[in-house]
Amino acid sequence: MAVVNIHDLPEPGASKLNGLRVLVVEDSWPVGEALKDTLEMCGADVAGPVATTVGAARLIFEPAIDVALVDVSLRGGELAYDLIDQLHAQGIRIVVVTGYADVSLDQEKIVAVLQKPISTPLLLRSLRPAGD
Repeated sequence: MAVVNIHDLPEPGASKLNGLRVLVVEDSWPVGEALKDTLEMCGADVAGPVATTVGAARLIFEPAIDVALVDVSLRGGELAYDLIDQLHAQGIRIVVVTGYADVSLDQEKIVAVLQKPISTPLLLRSLRPAGD
């Protein structure tokens, strides 16, 4: 499954993601790597990808994460709801990335829910802080 369309990719440095620290929590290695490559091309500093909540917990603090891209369904059938609660409690903005049409989430805890395959412009807009 393609995550990004090569024709959607911005020119390097064309995005306002410079200095933004993004955690990628995704159990599909190709999807996670595609997200990481896209975000780094846009100037973000990327932690991950990691495929489990334990892996994500190790990367949250050093250095601090600004926003997390989190797939709801992770490796081994693990669900990311507790991780989303933990990230929200720490003031980290959360963008949920999923292949499911319907996910039960507290909308106050997340910035957006993006359906796979993800449009690169939509992904980038969801990651930018409000007002940018």
